[in-house]
Amino acid sequence: MVRQTSLKPVSRQRKTSVELLSESELMQCIEDLCNSKAEEFRLYGYENVTGEQVWACVSESYRRGWPRLNRLVNDILSLKATRFMNWLMVSVYKSPGDQ
Repeated sequence: MVRQTSLKPVSRQRKTSVELLSESELMQCIEDLCNSKAEEFRLYGYENVTGEQVWACVSESYRRGWPRLNRLVNDILSLKATRFMNWLMVSVYKSPGDQ
């Protein structure tokens, strides 16, 4: 008895066309990632975290220029609450006039 499967064979041909994001689309994706990380922190109980703060924390280490996209995404998604809170406390002490 022969069993019939609905699986298709894997194509060995590579796709030749690559669709690139425009700069505005890329910035929107980064903003969405930062907002997602801020939402995660809010689920942990840090109620007033914003995506802008997440981006400021992550991008602080990019003084020499922007990293590759995979590192940028990894830096946002792997940001820990402790590192973020340490950054937030230091930033509060750096700018005491904003109270």
